Amino acid sequence: MGPAELVTTTGAGVVFGLALAAPPGPMNAIIAEESVLRGWPAGFRAGLGAMTADFIFFLLSLGGVVAALNRLPRLRAAMVIVGGGLMWYFALDAARSTRETLAPSGDGGTAGGKGFRKAFVLALTNPYQILFWLTVGVGLLAPGRIDVLAHTPYVGDSLTGLLIVQTGTAALLVGLFGGIVVWIVGFPATLVAARRRVESLAPLVAGVSALVLAGFGTLFLADGVTTLL
Repeated sequence: MGPAELVTTTGAGVVFGLALAAPPGPMNAIIAEESVLRGWPAGFRAGLGAMTADFIFFLLSLGGVVAALNRLPRLRAAMVIVGGGLMWYFALDAARSTRETLAPSGDGGTAGGKGFRKAFVLALTNPYQILFWLTVGVGLLAPGRIDVLAHTPYVGDSLTGLLIVQTGTAALLVGLFGGIVVWIVGFPATLVAARRRVESLAPLVAGVSALVLAGFGTLFLADGVTTLL
């Protein structure tokens, strides 16, 4: 792999990592809650919990375990139900937080550890992360080349060879997890900075987090029960 393809592949990995980490959902709800209520270290550690689960899924994908899980729909449904129940439990915890003292504690000890565990456990039962590693993740791990711009409508022929991404390479995987790190560092920092400027942000974030977790919990429970039935 030449220097140009190395840079392109690593950059593509960063984009994939951000695409995996940034969308609104239960993981970012927990990161937001921890960041605003307890400070940046707690938010970062919550993000680290979610990323640790992604790394475990990565290792399981290498061993073919994630693909095997796709062939066991009842087991997957049971995991989704557990995840839905946990999301409702943490939603109630977030709702209680709106009535507590909302000033960030500034310590990264107990609070940060709690956020890590919450995000880690939820991520392991999050069907969206499982689905990512069953589809996009498996494609990223398989050795090959993707000519990203070649399939652009109308002008694809003239763009062939301009943006080549090497899949199944260390550069792509380093970029992927690098993108996740960028998000779990920057997202909590942005929220903490906003918290310092708007004192009413903490109860708002906690309330929104509770709604997001409860909403996803309901969807997961319904999906899991429907699959089992």
